[in-house]
Amino acid sequence: MAEFHFATDADGIATITWDVPGKSMNVLSFTGIEELNAHIDSALADEAVKGVVITSGKKDFAGGMDLNVIARMKEEAGDDPARGLFEGTMRLHGLLRKIERAGMDDRNKGGKPIAAALPGTALGIGLELPLACHRIFAADNPKAKIGLPEIMVGIFPGGGGTTRLVRKLGAMGASSFLLEGKLSDPKKAKAAGLIDEVAEDPVAAARAWVLSEPNIVKPWDEKGYKMPGGAPYHPAGFMTFVGASAMVHGKTKGVYPAAKALLSAVYEGALVPFDTALKIEARWFTHVLMNPSSSAMIRSLFINKEALEKGAVRPEGVPDQSVKKLGILGAGMMGAGIALVSAQAGIEVVLVDQSQEAADKGRAYTESYMDKGIKRGKATPEKKAEILGRITATTDYDALKGADLIVEAVFEDPGIKAEVTKKVQAVVGENCIIATNTSTLPITDLAKAADRPEDFIGIHFFSPVEKMLLVEIIKGKATGDRAVAKALDFVRQIRKTPIVVNDARFFYANRCIIPYLNEGIRMVAEGVSPALIENAAKLVGMPLGPLQLVDETSIDLGVKIAKATKAAMGEAYPDGAVDEVIFWLADEGRLGRKAKAGFYAYDEAGKRTGLWDGLSSKFPPAEDQPDVHEVQHRLLFAQVLEAVRALQEGVLMDIREGDVGAILGWGFAPWSGGPLSWLDMIGAAKAVTLCEDLAQRHGDRFAPPALLREMAEAGESFYARFAPDAQAA
Repeated sequence: MAEFHFATDADGIATITWDVPGKSMNVLSFTGIEELNAHIDSALADEAVKGVVITSGKKDFAGGMDLNVIARMKEEAGDDPARGLFEGTMRLHGLLRKIERAGMDDRNKGGKPIAAALPGTALGIGLELPLACHRIFAADNPKAKIGLPEIMVGIFPGGGGTTRLVRKLGAMGASSFLLEGKLSDPKKAKAAGLIDEVAEDPVAAARAWVLSEPNIVKPWDEKGYKMPGGAPYHPAGFMTFVGASAMVHGKTKGVYPAAKALLSAVYEGALVPFDTALKIEARWFTHVLMNPSSSAMIRSLFINKEALEKGAVRPEGVPDQSVKKLGILGAGMMGAGIALVSAQAGIEVVLVDQSQEAADKGRAYTESYMDKGIKRGKATPEKKAEILGRITATTDYDALKGADLIVEAVFEDPGIKAEVTKKVQAVVGENCIIATNTSTLPITDLAKAADRPEDFIGIHFFSPVEKMLLVEIIKGKATGDRAVAKALDFVRQIRKTPIVVNDARFFYANRCIIPYLNEGIRMVAEGVSPALIENAAKLVGMPLGPLQLVDETSIDLGVKIAKATKAAMGEAYPDGAVDEVIFWLADEGRLGRKAKAGFYAYDEAGKRTGLWDGLSSKFPPAEDQPDVHEVQHRLLFAQVLEAVRALQEGVLMDIREGDVGAILGWGFAPWSGGPLSWLDMIGAAKAVTLCEDLAQRHGDRFAPPALLREMAEAGESFYARFAPDAQAA
């Protein structure tokens, strides 16, 4: 079936309607490219056609490129995939340039006006195509998002968007859209110069413009064109590019290839004529696509993330379990955050706490959040009232009657959790699923307090709930499929990304992040400079160094976890050197950011002022400091080996969840695509060699797990062996 439809009316306007069958959002495929090209040829060749309007048959315009196009370009080039990618990209550039020139001759004479009419969201190629048109009209749709988010998944706009936007807005004006993937609603997009008009009926407005015999020559095709803000050889432009280079390297620490390639394409492209700039963009785009980092980021942050959000791991045969009424036990920071995101999703919420004051305080969190949104123009008083109207704050458990999901978010104490579980069971019906929000306590043990352990599950939210994208769902030994489906459908409702793991100490996320924190602390005790530890982590792509992250999560929480773990493990407890540091800090009253004192020093406003000088008096830095790569390997493998062990032990049931969960849950170096993708990148054999060296010098915690050794010996990769399509094959 056709993806683009062509119709000509009595006024001589050809309307090309993009409407990919079987998809809620248009994406550009090889079929679509060929159809659009043929329709443009027809319109330009037909003397009866005065101009063209390109629009969508769906509520949105387009969501981007079908990633299978990239894979096919690589495959068709055989042994020279780079050539295939470059030539395929240049074919797309040829189509968009044909739209842009629209039949004009070398003197910019002739040609037919081509307008884009966007009913809603236009992302990636869905904006690059309109940018090649002569005028862009968008519906006055505040829910629509317009932008070029490619940088967020490890690539950059390679369909001419980089070159056109820089020539349209200048390097500085285009920077936030290209380097940050900023998305805007139509009115803000118009104010920024991203589009040209906002109209109640964009198709009608586009038609009227086409019939007005407008000038259609793009500024960069006019003689004497000058780039806004100045080209690189202009004094002002020179300073712009110097600043942009510093900004990019400051933010990316040099580990994100797409950002560097984007900057190179912009800089080099600004020095040459437009058509040459497109070739430069295509070469850098190919360079990025050939980088394993970009492939891994696309797989984890786009393909795998989307699959998990659409229910890739949802139990089969279980009917829809969408939540209609949610009960939350505990109105503290976590419970309040869960109430907020649930009410935003349209769910009726009952927020229960021991005192009315505490329950009201939890509800007030949503009120404060909405007030901030109103001040920033992102919410209205009416929306605030609507969302608050969904939250009932009370001490009365009877208000939970009719709830189909309970999320218990009380203090991390098994006794208290068991008590509230029994109290809620006396009120709710047999169809209600009970979930516990815990980051460390075993779900199987907590389920002993439930009358129906098959309907008991763990749902681990990350703080702050409204900002963190990941939710970790934990199956106890008795947890049934309906409880898993309920948790997954709830997470889908609140627009988070779920992973499902089996019950084990610290589950998956904390199991991996705690060794990262501990390794950083351990190095402080060894005399490694704290600044080296923190900067080594950031230079390898971690958003926060381990010491800063401990401060953020609180040092007394670390002490509590250490004591509980030591009690459970006894003589096998391996982290005495870590305890020496954090127990001392806790005794000194340095409990982290909340106390304005921890590994870092803070001013009165709670802003970090640098690493605390007092650390060096207790743990003086050694005269000989390790190489930065050794520090990075210790910090990375501390996390990665736990991910492998989690997969080996069956805690992780799907390799995609291991990578997506790592990036979204604790920020594991996104450039790598996740811990398992990183191992595939460097190869299992090299990983084993590095680990054996680390184990010899730093201890058995770095010993390669049996699964990693087995894969190294067989020459296997994780995704070749464990990806769902590999299993199906």
